[in-house]
Amino acid sequence: MRLPAASFRMSPAPGFRTIALIIASAMFMEQLDGTILATALPSMATSFDVSPLHMSVALTSYMLSLAVFIPASGAVADRYGARDVFRTAIVLFTLGSMLCGIAPNLPTLVLARLLQGIGGAMMVPVGRLVLLRSVPKHELVSAMSWLLVPALIGPVIGPPLGGLIVTWLSWRWIFYINLPIGIVGFILATRFVPDVRAAERTPFDGLGFVLSGISLSCLVFGLELASRGATSPLGSTGLVAGGLAVGALYIWHARRTRYPLLDLSLMRYQTFRLSVVGGSLTRITAGSVPFLLPLMMQLGFGMSAAHSGIVTFVSALGAMAMKATAAPLLRRFGFRSVLVWNGVLSLAFIALCAAFRPDWPLWIIYAVLLIGGFFQSLQFTAYNTVAYADVPSERFSSATSFYTTFQQLMLSLGICVAAASLHASVTFSGHTQAQIGDFSVAFLVVTIVSLFAAPICALLPRNAGAEMSGHRAR
Repeated sequence: MRLPAASFRMSPAPGFRTIALIIASAMFMEQLDGTILATALPSMATSFDVSPLHMSVALTSYMLSLAVFIPASGAVADRYGARDVFRTAIVLFTLGSMLCGIAPNLPTLVLARLLQGIGGAMMVPVGRLVLLRSVPKHELVSAMSWLLVPALIGPVIGPPLGGLIVTWLSWRWIFYINLPIGIVGFILATRFVPDVRAAERTPFDGLGFVLSGISLSCLVFGLELASRGATSPLGSTGLVAGGLAVGALYIWHARRTRYPLLDLSLMRYQTFRLSVVGGSLTRITAGSVPFLLPLMMQLGFGMSAAHSGIVTFVSALGAMAMKATAAPLLRRFGFRSVLVWNGVLSLAFIALCAAFRPDWPLWIIYAVLLIGGFFQSLQFTAYNTVAYADVPSERFSSATSFYTTFQQLMLSLGICVAAASLHASVTFSGHTQAQIGDFSVAFLVVTIVSLFAAPICALLPRNAGAEMSGHRAR
């Protein structure tokens, strides 16, 4: 969306930490909900008197909403105001959570999950848009650090928390816990989040919305089904191929439209382009670790779901430690050096997970996960910040929609790559179920794929994002 400079208006903003934590709380709620549900599916199937396999639709319906509505988030925020859209998204997500909790049957649950997905699709990119437009560039690194930590904690604590809730309460409380978070988030957003909106309205790209929705839903749905083996390889491959075909049609449309929903011209900005490409490769590993690590701890080490959750939570502690050090590290070394060398370090610690064995002392496993969580969190703080270094502020709406769309797609691809690697190793080894060695193969495969991000990040200029980091290249 190409608007004249300074063509958006906003009200005075409070401190960036307040805004970042409000948005981070909404992201935490969305990320927690996405991982906590998987633990409760067997219990929900019993309650609804259906096969556990049929419960997969509760996951895919939510992902479908995300795929369809994330691309439209920036355009909607510019038209109606980021604060109003953000608050509405919280209301939709919270209302959807309540309806999920009281759902009497599976069809009602699916409809409620679709409503939840619409709210989730708007919360994350619009929240990031508010932060970008209300925080000065020189404080954006610190703001992104505060924003990222709760989003990383959600997927880590989701599985063990889900296990505890199902064991001691009811699966319905998995959705009810979102209600107080949503209510408080709505109140705080009303009080503190600035009103950001475009001064000039542009036409909504309806055809682009339809094409991108079909393409992305086919891709995400196909990858998600392939990762769980919920359908035949031909079925999941057909969905992915169909998504790519419609995606090519969208590209043809976007090049001929003045205001495309997903603006491909943003890739002309070098920092944005390299962050999208390098970040996409890195997120393949990020999407795979929350899938592989708990499974390895339970199937390979014989841990309970709660115990494995405690082990994996250590990586979140490393992520929390990062928020105080991201700004000084980026100021000292710059975005390029951090993204290249920290990227290699973070992947090295993920690769070390392939060597985990039951006879390892737990403190060594904790140390690897703690340090790896720190480096991985620093990596995504750098990616999420430098992406907007050269993008004009009037194009932030389009940039956040574009960036978040690829982020969601690559996290799904990460699970698919991990699951495919695990399945291939089990088949090749002749095992009846996954062994520790099979998990080692999967960890190494996703690590090798993400290593290709390092030479891409090396293409960044030495002074990339200097206004944000304060780094001055020698």
